[in-house]
Parts: sequence; structure tokens; C-alpha cells
Amino acid sequence: MPPSGPAHPSSPSDRTRTRARWHHDAVTHARQHVIQVVAHRGASEDAPEHTLAAYTKAIEDGADALECDVRLTADGHLVCVHDRRINRTSNGRGAVSALELADLAALDFGSWKTGEAYKGRDEDPDWEHRPEDREATSVLTLERLLGLVSDAGRRVELAIETKHPTRWAGQVEERLLVLLKRFGLDAPATAEESQVRVMSFSARSLHRVRAASPTLPTVHLAQFVSPRLRDGRLPPGVRIAGPSIRIARNHPLYVERLKQAGHQVHVWTVNEPEDVDLCVGLGVDAIITNRPRAVLDQLGR
Repeated sequence: MPPSGPAHPSSPSDRTRTRARWHHDAVTHARQHVIQVVAHRGASEDAPEHTLAAYTKAIEDGADALECDVRLTADGHLVCVHDRRINRTSNGRGAVSALELADLAALDFGSWKTGEAYKGRDEDPDWEHRPEDREATSVLTLERLLGLVSDAGRRVELAIETKHPTRWAGQVEERLLVLLKRFGLDAPATAEESQVRVMSFSARSLHRVRAASPTLPTVHLAQFVSPRLRDGRLPPGVRIAGPSIRIARNHPLYVERLKQAGHQVHVWTVNEPEDVDLCVGLGVDAIITNRPRAVLDQLGR
């Protein structure tokens, strides 16, 4: 996710007081307020992002929820890929929207990770790339990920980010809701009971989801604080804010405004111990991280 931009300033004295409170109250907050730990693209520090291997490890590590990005292929399948093009995370090339699922299924989405993943780290990896285990590092469809969550043996939530802009526009949300309906997840009785939430930087995408399924929770992601929403408001109908960790670091009072307005706050992408402490001190509701086991350990879980 991209870095944040400028936002409403807070004074140095405000930041100093807030920072002191984080360290003083971190343990107390952690005990009083259970923070959901969300595996960002799976346990993506240890295994290749958006692969079955990464999500299986995240579930084994105890993550409360899994996060994924979805894009629509040329033949109408939702696949878990972050970038518009597959060049970075596979041994192929091209845009997801221009490729069919069969094209993607022929590629390897895991071997890129082995070269750089553990450089400079003392410990051995928990995951090892095995070319013979194609399913572990083949392209992952959202349908397969939903099946994995269904078979987890415990409640594991799923945070699905729709990627925009895309040539398929509203077809992404349409196909997503059809797939969720197949698993009985498209129309929860209440937002609190929902096992799935939909996230996006696009307010229009979230509007489409809310119009079709009013009880499905939506999360408005932000890489910077919009001047129009800096008072803690969110787009109409959205109840969960998804600010970047840079926003939380640089503008903690904005996070407090979101909480005061009654919104949940889910922060991405939180990997460093001091950032975990910051989120705890701010009372956020979810930490989205590449390192779910390490964060759970830090939270005493």
C-alpha cells in the first residue's frame, strides 16, 4: 500500500503527550481491549503473498482474520493478486484483467520469494518453496480462499479489498457478491455477525457493496487524511476506517477523532513492535500485519 500524504497537523506538544501515553498505557490497553490481528496477504513475511501457503500459515499462526486483494480475470474469475500486473509476484507478465484463469494457473507465484525473503535474517524460514507442490504457490482464487476459511475449524474472518481503477469497474463488486452468496456470506443478519468485510480506497466501490448488501461491513482505506473527512467522518454508510500506519504515526489525533465519532479503526500495514505499541495505545480495533504470529506474541496472545 502506498505511503500517506499530508494531513491535518497536530502540534509537537500534542504528539509528545500522545506518544508518552502509548508507552505508559500499552499493556493496560492490550488487556482491556482485544485487538483483531489480520494477516496481510497471508503470513506474507514468511511465505509468498496471496498464496495458499501464506494463508495456511496465517491460520496456523493464529491470525484472527485474513486480508486479500481481489482482481477480475479476463474470463470473470476473482483472483487474489495485489498489483495490476503479475510481473512482480510470478514468473509471468501481463495485466490480470487481460489474462484468463488458465493462463494464471500455469504460472508460479512462489519462487520469487525465495531469493530475497530471508537475506540478513538469522532464523530459518518456516516455509520452504517446493516446486512439486503447485497448489501452495499457484494463483489463488477467492473461491479457494473462502473454502480455506470455511474449513479452518475455527472462526477466521476475511477482509477483502477491491482494487480500483480497473477495466471491469462494477463487475468486480457484482462477482464478489455472487461468490459470497454461494458461501452464505453475502447478507449477514448484522454487521457485527459478519465473517467478511469489504475494503477499498474507492468510495464508489463501497457504495456498490452497501447498495446490494446493506449489512455487509465496509472499510474505507486511506493513505492520507482527506481534508473533507479530517473531522473523523467517513463516506455515507461506512463504519470502519482503514488508515495507514503513517497516518497513525503522524496524526494520532485524527485516529482519536475517528474513535470519538464511533467508528472502528483498522490500521495497515503494522510490522514493527513500536508501531504495534502505538496502535494499542490508540485503541485501534484491528492491526493488519505481514507478521501475525509476532504481533500476537507482542499482544500476549
